[in-house]
Amino acid sequence: MLIMAGAAVGYTKIMARIGSGEPPASAPAEKQADRIIVSKNDKTMYLLRDDRILTSYRIAMGADWDQGHKQREGDERTPEGTYRIDWRNPNSVAHLSLHISYPNKDDAEQARRGGYDPGGNIMIHGLPNGWGAAGGLHRLMDWTDGCIAVTNDEMREIWSLTPDGTPITIAAEWKEP
Repeated sequence: MLIMAGAAVGYTKIMARIGSGEPPASAPAEKQADRIIVSKNDKTMYLLRDDRILTSYRIAMGADWDQGHKQREGDERTPEGTYRIDWRNPNSVAHLSLHISYPNKDDAEQARRGGYDPGGNIMIHGLPNGWGAAGGLHRLMDWTDGCIAVTNDEMREIWSLTPDGTPITIAAEWKEP
């Protein structure tokens, strides 16, 4: 068992260095999302354009997502609030990733007042490189450190449909308009 665990860790480290391959091209501007909504209780992420749902995805989140808003580094919570997709990483240790601008000013101020590190590096991403065959099985449990995870195929679609600067609202609950 220990040998298998060691092999899995080694495999993951090697695959992380290989990367995600060539990212997909951006979709035409008129087909891109202008807003993202994450409903934590429903474990669903929605891409919207002109207040219409373009598509939705079942997601995995931070292991302690149900404990409320992310407070600090290492709490394994997924943040709640309004942010932006501010940069993308085609060479992520997971299959592609879009960075969420957490912490925002309010998050940073709360952490400063509390004397702790708010954490960061919260992303929307696919599966760890080399583990794409797991597909939707990753949704059986929440396994990230606070990120939002989807399948690799879904991540490629999200990458192409989501321009930098897209606002993202992460809420405990969201009801379709």
